[in-house]
Amino acid sequence: MHENRGLGKWVAGKRSKWITLLVWIVAAGLLSALLPSVNKEEVNNDPNLSASKPSVQADAVAEREFPSGADIPALIVWHKKSGLTDTDLQNVQKLAEKLTAEPVPHQTSVPPLHQLPLQALKGELSEDGSTFVAPVFFSKEVGVDELKEGVEKLKEHATNLIGENPFTVAKDSPDQLSARVTGPVGIQIDATGLFKNADVSLMIGTVMLVLVLLLLIYRSPILAFLPLVAVGFAYGVISPILGWMAHEGWIVVDGQAISIMTVLLFGAGTDYCLFLISRFRQLLKSERDKGKALLGAITGSSGAIAMSGLTVVLSLLALLVAEYGAYHRFAIPFSIAILIMGIASLTLVPAMLAIIGRASFFPFVPRTPEMQQERTIRKGKTKPVIAPKQPRNWVGKTVVSKPWLIVVICIVVLGGLAAVTTQIKYTYDILSSFPKDMESREGFATIGEQFSPGELAPAKVIIDTQGKPVALDQTLGALPFLDEVANPQTGKANSQIVAYDVQFNLNPYSMEAMDHIPDLRAAAEHALAQAGVSNPEDHVWISGQTAEQYDNKVTGERDTMLIIPIVIGLITLLLLVYLRSIVATVYLVLTVILSYFSALGLGWLIVHYVMGADAIQGSIPLYSFVFLVALGEDYNIFMISSIWQKRKHMPLKQAIKEGVGETGAVITSAGLILAGTFAVLATLPIQVLVQFGMITAIGVLLDTFVVRPFLVPAITLLLGRWSFWPSKYEAVQEQSPSANQ
Repeated sequence: MHENRGLGKWVAGKRSKWITLLVWIVAAGLLSALLPSVNKEEVNNDPNLSASKPSVQADAVAEREFPSGADIPALIVWHKKSGLTDTDLQNVQKLAEKLTAEPVPHQTSVPPLHQLPLQALKGELSEDGSTFVAPVFFSKEVGVDELKEGVEKLKEHATNLIGENPFTVAKDSPDQLSARVTGPVGIQIDATGLFKNADVSLMIGTVMLVLVLLLLIYRSPILAFLPLVAVGFAYGVISPILGWMAHEGWIVVDGQAISIMTVLLFGAGTDYCLFLISRFRQLLKSERDKGKALLGAITGSSGAIAMSGLTVVLSLLALLVAEYGAYHRFAIPFSIAILIMGIASLTLVPAMLAIIGRASFFPFVPRTPEMQQERTIRKGKTKPVIAPKQPRNWVGKTVVSKPWLIVVICIVVLGGLAAVTTQIKYTYDILSSFPKDMESREGFATIGEQFSPGELAPAKVIIDTQGKPVALDQTLGALPFLDEVANPQTGKANSQIVAYDVQFNLNPYSMEAMDHIPDLRAAAEHALAQAGVSNPEDHVWISGQTAEQYDNKVTGERDTMLIIPIVIGLITLLLLVYLRSIVATVYLVLTVILSYFSALGLGWLIVHYVMGADAIQGSIPLYSFVFLVALGEDYNIFMISSIWQKRKHMPLKQAIKEGVGETGAVITSAGLILAGTFAVLATLPIQVLVQFGMITAIGVLLDTFVVRPFLVPAITLLLGRWSFWPSKYEAVQEQSPSANQ
């Protein structure tokens, strides 16, 4: 308590408030001027898998032994509904000739279609003669921006040769030639473009939503902008620090991380500001001196704010143990963002409140009854001021009057939703996250309709024969999930290494195709074993997009199983230190976990039955867990802190009733804002962010309107003095014999 008062005087005293504000202005200004912003250091092609993963090892073997096969293809899907004419195919040949003579940037090779007779090309058409697929290979070493540069130049060549731009022609146009770029190159370009285009709209949408909600809640323009100013200053410090760390190579940041970090910053940052602002407004109604009121607000809320921020920071840092790159890359940027935002909430916001004072709440300025009376007299009115009615606090009254009923209803409802999680289906298909009219998805759809969908991303099965005859082509040809097995290729550096390009007869990005990777490996190992090769498992490699996606899935599942217990353990430890109660820690953690699973279950019902999605992205459970458990515990900490403080000088039943009522408005406001900011993600054209935003928003709302106001205080009341065990509970005399119910 004494330390909190010291903090208040240090950041919001008569002189120190100006120093605090100046420090933030100078820090944000200098850092932004001297260091690169995080957006300029964005890297979107950093690998998600380490060199030890099977698909990465296979890529290394493929690059060494089959150099041409190590490049990544852009598949140009030429299509005309009425059928491709000789002129159309000749234009395709002219483009191949142009690319051979003048390769576009970062192009490595292109099949010599211009050297083939027209009849040979017709043999490669789809069955109805409407579609032709031509690959162009690009370097695997370059980033998405470089790939996009090459593809844009390719489109320019095609437009010049044909006379019109086939890439803008509608896919189902009956008599016009259309073209779409798909395959690994097209998918990478589109995925990155989605996140780049999302940044600006996401920032604008988030700011407008927070501003509108703050105006509706507090009806004060000054107060509505104050948290946004704090977030802006914090971002002015966060962005250059992260940009500098990325520039030095200490961390890697991508578009997805920056997008979600922006949402997290506005949502969580505004929440921390509201915790302090709400307490300040409450004290201004009983304290004439604004300085004392602010000091009391800092004293009363800083512990909960610091604890809440630390909970989120440590939970996000747990992502450092992840092997999957996308998870690992979130850890440092997110935790630093929350740490700096927490510092801003405890220093910059109090300083601004100290400078503006009561005027922060204009036009509804909170005053003491005496101040109201004086103001009335000054205006020449003699009618006495009627004290405002106290809030009815029906939630607090309901909790203390019917705790058993509340606990049973909450557990039945939340438990029922949590049970739905057993029905969830997951996908790692990146294409399903794209809008249906996106170029690479349209191209893939055309390939799937006209050819085998496996042509989009063939797999390469590589074996080391050890000089023995291995009949792998027959083994692979007998597999029911393969559509085509190409002739074997012999290794460049080692002639005993042989590779087969295989095509699946289903979507190569689907879970079904990924689940066949172990079958493909087992078949190759079996063929080697039959040929007498010892330790066949050491002589098989499978490369390609499907194998990579399979490793993504396995690695992601490993991370989920490891990180979830770590996050729970960290939060449990923090709560134990803060509350010094084993019992309270246990039920606070369990209720938030229950809330998470119920949010996941309800989210699946909406995504599947309302939005029509067959599956949710496989990364969502871990992302949602880390955010929901950490952020959900924030509200519990803030409310339970109020109850803990009040029970020292009033009966527990009354402390719970008043604690629920006192924190209800601010937590409801904070929850709506946090849920709203995550819901903004659902407006983006990226399904993984839509699903993540929706499920996280649902979880925040469940915490705000069910777990925090009803379930947690009801459990606290039912447990009574045991809620504080093993801390000493100094009982205050209850007002009635039934108060300990």
